[in-house]
Amino acid sequence: QVQLEESGGGSVQAGGSLRLSCAGSGITFSEYYMGWFRQAPGKERELVGAISPNSGITRYADSMKGRFTISRDNAKNMATLQMNSLKPEDTAVYYCAARWWYNRNPDKYDFWGQGTQVTVSS
Repeated sequence: QVQLEESGGGSVQAGGSLRLSCAGSGITFSEYYMGWFRQAPGKERELVGAISPNSGITRYADSMKGRFTISRDNAKNMATLQMNSLKPEDTAVYYCAARWWYNRNPDKYDFWGQGTQVTVSS
């Protein structure tokens, strides 16, 4: 049974930082692209960024470049999203997801976590 579990969400003031983690089990974690997505109320789920299986390639949505950093530790079956300089518009439920290759379309991802809430206050 494949499981992805996010942790680390919470509330923070604008300008602050949060670090989200995604723990994977039931899959060969090192063979999958790991994507981070977010969904704000009333909006579609959007790509935050993704990291290749060997960490050699990271991709980010334009609005997150320079503020967010994705990393992974395959030995621990863990992916991480470091979020800095947070803005109120970053408020959303954040999800990690796994796919065999990169795609920015969330519908293409095979496995999902349950999500973790991030709230940024002004």
